[in-house]
Amino acid sequence: MRQVDVPLVADMEERAYAFPWTAGIFRDCLGAGYACWVAESPEGLMGYGVLSVGADEAHLLNLCVDPAWQGHGLGRRLLRRMIDLARWHMADRVFLEVRPSNPNAIALYASEGFLKIGQRPRYYPAKDGREDAIVMALELVAPGSAPPA
Repeated sequence: MRQVDVPLVADMEERAYAFPWTAGIFRDCLGAGYACWVAESPEGLMGYGVLSVGADEAHLLNLCVDPAWQGHGLGRRLLRRMIDLARWHMADRVFLEVRPSNPNAIALYASEGFLKIGQRPRYYPAKDGREDAIVMALELVAPGSAPPA
């Protein structure tokens, strides 16, 4: 992702989510040096991911697929790319929050090895107030090594 992509990313965010990030948040993520990636095709932007890494941990802050491209495996490809970036940055684990009202995302994360490790009460804005967040984590294992016991 580059600064020039931010208007398109913010537009997609607005179409995909009821409570979207602003363009300013995406600019701030780029300015902070977060791993911000886009998936594009000749037809245009299809999705994006934002990952922060620090203290041997990665945090998947945002993963979005354009509603027109959902259901074609792009979310899985983007998620795997974000996990690869976490490994490249030598992170030991990846954390994320997800809305309980987003069963497709929960299923995707679980199918890639993320486990529920907790819940954050009233984390997300919601139509009728606030919605909890499910906290999930993936322990990263170096290629060729055994997973933790």
